[in-house]
Amino acid sequence: MAGPALFEIICGAQSYDWGKLGKDGSKVSHFAQGTPGFSYDPEKPYAELWMGTHPSCPSRLASSNESLKEYLAKNPELLGSKVVQKFGDDLPFLFKVLAIRKALSIQAHPDKTLAKKLHADHPEIYKDPNHKPEMAVALTPFSGFCGFRPPTEIASFLSTIPEFALVIGHSATSAFQSLFLSPSSPPSSSTTKAGLKSMFSALMNADASLVRTQVAALISRLEKEGTKGMEENELVKTLNGDFEGDVGIFCTFVLNIVHLQPGEAVFLKADEPHAYLDGDIMECMATSDNVVRAGLTPKLRDVPTLTSMLTYTSSPPSDQILPPVPYASTSHTTLYDPPIDEFSVLLTDLPAGCSETFPRIEGPSILIFTRLGEGARVECAGEERVVEREGQVFFVGAGVEVVVKAASGGVTAYRAFVEV
Repeated sequence: MAGPALFEIICGAQSYDWGKLGKDGSKVSHFAQGTPGFSYDPEKPYAELWMGTHPSCPSRLASSNESLKEYLAKNPELLGSKVVQKFGDDLPFLFKVLAIRKALSIQAHPDKTLAKKLHADHPEIYKDPNHKPEMAVALTPFSGFCGFRPPTEIASFLSTIPEFALVIGHSATSAFQSLFLSPSSPPSSSTTKAGLKSMFSALMNADASLVRTQVAALISRLEKEGTKGMEENELVKTLNGDFEGDVGIFCTFVLNIVHLQPGEAVFLKADEPHAYLDGDIMECMATSDNVVRAGLTPKLRDVPTLTSMLTYTSSPPSDQILPPVPYASTSHTTLYDPPIDEFSVLLTDLPAGCSETFPRIEGPSILIFTRLGEGARVECAGEERVVEREGQVFFVGAGVEVVVKAASGGVTAYRAFVEV
């Protein structure tokens, strides 16, 4: 191996409108402070911290300022031979911290086949040919839209929320309710998917002026009826405050609202609708920036692509959760292992005075310390480093044992990795 197996990397912070302000406790700005070139502004939204080699915000070696991507291309042994054989001389995942103040767009990410087509047809919009499955692990209490609600719930909302039904239209509403409100027999899977597609397409293609009128009517009615405390009603008001009159507001009645407590995770497969609503998370994804949007955004909306690409499967919120499992022989580490090849994530929560020895991983990893007491250290290949601050990030090469040691106050760390 040409260089050390463990080294610090400098990661870039991204400022988007939906990010938490520095003064409001953005985890992104907190973790980015202390890195070279970072200038803190308490009034600025800090949305994402990117850890990886994606060209939009590539990480660099702290020791030399060299691009991590270029360094790995010159030192492929850090990736491991099996990873290089399967994915080439680059990281197949992108690791992030997100700090969410207001909702992200109603969106989905294409599978590999669609990603290649979108990139070929519209490279100025869809800038790479890769898919983008994602996993989010909550750092703080988090909420988000994840997947379609059970159709019976949507049918019930169409009966009780007249503004929603008017936007969908009489014909589409009647057809959906006849299938799911009080069916004589349960509809088949194919019928369910067709019904969801018809309903959602009607919603997302509804006339913009009709949507604005009915959102205003819904907000007015909710204020008069005083339905404070009902989650959907409160969310509608919040979304309208940020995206007045937007069609995505009605997704409150179509998509599951999933809540995560710290340490809980959700996995978002390709072609599934979702939108993060609030909270701080660790996020890992395949290395891609392909997003198909259709609501709650000032950015380009590609409604035809979104409505045609979705799987239209439905399940309750509990089915969206990805439970962690114990990891190897460790005592204080759990594994989040989604059903894809590009990444898995470890969460280590060490009490004061304890240490954790990680067995060799035959692939690269990125390690970030999110909670830190005094005197924490990380050891690898006979070298020991003092962990100096929360948000410090290290790259770990393939095939090496790693030891994390907590002194006073304990340590929490997340480690994204790939192993073929």
